[in-house]
Amino acid sequence: MEVNGDRGNLEKVQHVLLVLSGKGGVGKSTITTQLALALLHAGKKVGVLDVDLCGPSIPRMLGVHECEVHQCDSGWVPVRVGSLSVMSIGFLLDHPDDAIIWRGPKKSALIGQFVSDVAWGELDVLLVDTPPGTSDEHLAVLENLKKHRVDGAILVTTPQAVSVGDVRREITFCKRTGVKILGIVENMSGFVCPHCSECSSIFSTGGGEELAKLTGSHFLGSVPLDPLLSASVEEGRDFLQTFPESATYGAIRGIADTVLNSLQD
Repeated sequence: MEVNGDRGNLEKVQHVLLVLSGKGGVGKSTITTQLALALLHAGKKVGVLDVDLCGPSIPRMLGVHECEVHQCDSGWVPVRVGSLSVMSIGFLLDHPDDAIIWRGPKKSALIGQFVSDVAWGELDVLLVDTPPGTSDEHLAVLENLKKHRVDGAILVTTPQAVSVGDVRREITFCKRTGVKILGIVENMSGFVCPHCSECSSIFSTGGGEELAKLTGSHFLGSVPLDPLLSASVEEGRDFLQTFPESATYGAIRGIADTVLNSLQD
């Protein structure tokens, strides 16, 4: 896709993907971090831009919440997690418990800075972790990326009907704003027993796949509620590197492979 105009710090970013959810609490940031790490382990250069300004959990999930960003001639230098580049408002807070009590215009201005003033360098994929819902922040991301492009969106849901219903509205948002839907991920799809590794459906199941069929979207896969994954993101450890034999590892890698294939189509 050819894009005209000066793309600045995004000049060497090949693909930009949004990670969206209709509601909070569905594990969108967990999916973002694990997808980023899976792409990294697949040999890709990856960045994560955390624009969930009121709930910037990405730094903690990646174990870099005590890091600070620095300035260079091109703008902010993202924090590195090995070869992974990360930018979040969490790095700019004086204290991790500080609340972001801002009106929409100030949030939009900061998102504009995140898009234009971060020196990403060469990236194969930039994942943008967005707030829940369809808000000013989402529109600010799209507005500031119009000189570059958004290759598509990954929608995250849980199996319950209330979550699936909210994702329907997210699908409507994507269609109205012209954002391609790469697919839907059903998170917390069953519970993996830490003792026997059997997966049990403690919630309903299949809601994400059914929604994908009803809306003509691609179903990317299911990720179970896995205590090992939960502990890893709480402690900022690389789950995929630590537990490569787990079924959850296979699920996440499968989703990452499908996303990569869709970008090559």
